[in-house]
Amino acid sequence: MIKFNVASINCCTEIEGPNKRLTIWFQGCNIHCQGCCNPSFQELKPRYILTLDQLINIINDAKNKYGIEGVTYSGGEPTLQQNLPILTKEIHKLGLGVISFTGRTYEDVMDILAGCDVVLDGPFMETKKETRRKIIGSSNQRIINLSNRYPNCEQWFFNNNTKQIEINVSDFIITNGDIF
Repeated sequence: MIKFNVASINCCTEIEGPNKRLTIWFQGCNIHCQGCCNPSFQELKPRYILTLDQLINIINDAKNKYGIEGVTYSGGEPTLQQNLPILTKEIHKLGLGVISFTGRTYEDVMDILAGCDVVLDGPFMETKKETRRKIIGSSNQRIINLSNRYPNCEQWFFNNNTKQIEINVSDFIITNGDIF
């Protein structure tokens, strides 16, 4: 059975990439960037263990309920999830796009990120805090467009040159976006 270690899910956000998206923050990271925006997601421990079917059901429900256009992977470190390419393939079957953050360089993890439409790569460097692009932590991080799904996605990251924070309130409160 295919399983994923999930820290948190936001079923509808407009901050974590172009269009309405569902964002999955995976639990566990062995990079440990100084100044990480999600230090509680770094510990390599089980958090919420979800099967592939459970995740796909959550994503499909969000598509039907909120009209999401895609999914964003964050963390923690998404590339520690060994079955990520299978999840990506199943998300594409739903007609949705996939964007992934990684603290590694794309060239080092391209197999695990196979099928992603856009990859935001590179470790967060506190000494190079990003001031021009949305949701990208430091200026060394790249936007790598791997498909035709988001042909002008770079523009979204520079759109209005403003940082944003989003707060969603339902059974619990989720905040996400730029913290700098």
